[in-house]
Amino acid sequence: MAPSLEEPEQVEDVISHPLKAKPQLVAPEPEHCPGPESQQAGLGDACAGCPNQAVCASAPKGPDPDIPAISARLAGVKHKILVLSGKGGVGKSSMTSLLAHSFATNPDNTIGIMDADICGPSIPKMMGVESETIHVSGAGYSPVWVLDNLGVMSIQFMLPSRDDAIIWRGPKKNWLIKQFLKDVEWGDLDFLLIDTPPGTSDEHLSVNAMLKESHIDGAVMVTTPQEVSLLDVRREIDFCRKAGIKVLGLVENMSGFVCPKCTHESQIFQATTGGGKALAEEMDIPFLGAVPLDPRIGMACDYGESFFDSFPDSPACKALKVVVQRLADQLGLDAKDVVPSD
Repeated sequence: MAPSLEEPEQVEDVISHPLKAKPQLVAPEPEHCPGPESQQAGLGDACAGCPNQAVCASAPKGPDPDIPAISARLAGVKHKILVLSGKGGVGKSSMTSLLAHSFATNPDNTIGIMDADICGPSIPKMMGVESETIHVSGAGYSPVWVLDNLGVMSIQFMLPSRDDAIIWRGPKKNWLIKQFLKDVEWGDLDFLLIDTPPGTSDEHLSVNAMLKESHIDGAVMVTTPQEVSLLDVRREIDFCRKAGIKVLGLVENMSGFVCPKCTHESQIFQATTGGGKALAEEMDIPFLGAVPLDPRIGMACDYGESFFDSFPDSPACKALKVVVQRLADQLGLDAKDVVPSD
């Protein structure tokens, strides 16, 4: 394959200006061009007579004017947490739903889930509200409430059919994420969990940029024990460091298989390089815990039920409670105030 002749974008510039679309020039930049993305683009003396003048002059400049509106809308949200993983299929959405249900066991908590996985929205199915639609009022969109203290927002609620594919380019995904942050009546929340797709691209950059002023508490990383998963999680951790997002900790999901009948644990995904705990030590981030592979978690997600309510004494449930307690410590909260003790 021939090498690309395009000059690569600087990482710092992409992170600092993730929503900035490059103007589509109609001619090569002249010798004294101030730059198609500068504040003087299309307005300076050097721009007179340039075929690109109208394009550059109309290109958006400066900070996003909607950022203050997003900050005002989310003023009542105490903690904003991203759930990330560079690898698909590690149970990131499942972990988001499990964390939400665990927080919701305390009736004093109010939790929201924002499904930022635009092309693969699975949160509504896992929360048992797949067939719901959203209500729109003069104040904006209303989340779909799973419980009295647990609300969800997802593109799934806007689709005519659950089987409809979302075939969107980056700008339209960014627009919808902005709508979810700016136009949803989140109200007063203790926790807003943001479920993201795999990777380190548009959705992640947009969420980070839009929440910069209103403050992200940090990110929870999800991995499975095998090295092929850990490789991508290393990249996700590097992304967080470059983007200025605190890594609250790493969860090793599917860490062994626990038989529901005899509770014997078998290693399904071998940790050839030490698994999540070794990676956490290597990258100097907190290790939140290891959650075993329990088929009843998948069953609870398929039926939209709370695994915490259905199987409170299971090894996986006990491991999840440890994860939540350690996450509370990272947020500077008393674990007893987050999840009631047994």
